[in-house]
Amino acid sequence: MPLRWSLAIELKLNYIHDAPTELTTAPMNIALEDTFADILGKAQRGLELSDTEIGEKARISSQKVRELRDGTFDELTALRVAPVLGLAGRALVSLAKGDWQPAPVELRGLAQFSTRYGDMLVNSYLAWDPDSKEAVAFDTGADCSDMLRLVMKEKLAVLLILLTHSHPDHIADLKRLSNETGAPAYISGRESAPGAEPIDEGKRFRMGTLDIESRLTWGHSKGGMTFVIRGLARPVAIAGDSIFAGSMGGGSVSYEAALENNREKILTLPNETIICPGHGPMTTVGEEKEHNPFFAGHAGEEQ
Repeated sequence: MPLRWSLAIELKLNYIHDAPTELTTAPMNIALEDTFADILGKAQRGLELSDTEIGEKARISSQKVRELRDGTFDELTALRVAPVLGLAGRALVSLAKGDWQPAPVELRGLAQFSTRYGDMLVNSYLAWDPDSKEAVAFDTGADCSDMLRLVMKEKLAVLLILLTHSHPDHIADLKRLSNETGAPAYISGRESAPGAEPIDEGKRFRMGTLDIESRLTWGHSKGGMTFVIRGLARPVAIAGDSIFAGSMGGGSVSYEAALENNREKILTLPNETIICPGHGPMTTVGEEKEHNPFFAGHAGEEQ
């Protein structure tokens, strides 16, 4: 029989799953997904600029460009290269020096899970109405075991599974999560996942006090969705790989579209909005507008 219970916990929970562990309410620190070198590489590939072209525009040697991109940090070089790549120099330097990490996020009705997929960690989430205990799962990560254990422990009803995109690390345990909860799964009509029904941008789901809006934030993938949740104490954006704390997913499909969609559809949300990325720690719109090298000084107006 499908297990139709999910969790409701007073505080936001983080879990990193390598092997079965006891559930705990102690938040776990998750490192930033990208280094300064990762950020430079994503911007360079997105703009299709060679080391030589960057060096000419920044008035430095291509060798210095390569050294920076390969992880040898030099502040002056970084400040010269950043504007050529459309990046905020001071935000990039701050991240490279380890001066910034998003403040820990706690919100009743929201839980984050981090599971290991190969050599990386991938996130999935649960959001729920604390009164009715109706819940929504967002992605599955590599292993939904901790999510299901929390589901049983707190007796919430998982009514929906919403998928940010179809990359394997985010939907690896979809069959199990669907079978155990009996909940229908949905994904952008531009992509597909086994057993998931297609939806379009603007599709809304209402569950208890929660209102969930689907926003198409493609660029990293052709159908990437961000799900904006209202009805908790603060707005929440489940962003998949559209944006990370201090970075963003690579613009594999369209770098320009990825930048534009992040600016217009995520960073125009209220500053207190919690961003739940597919990798790395949770953050907020306000933090990213100030500290993300891709967007600091370039974000859209709050709506």
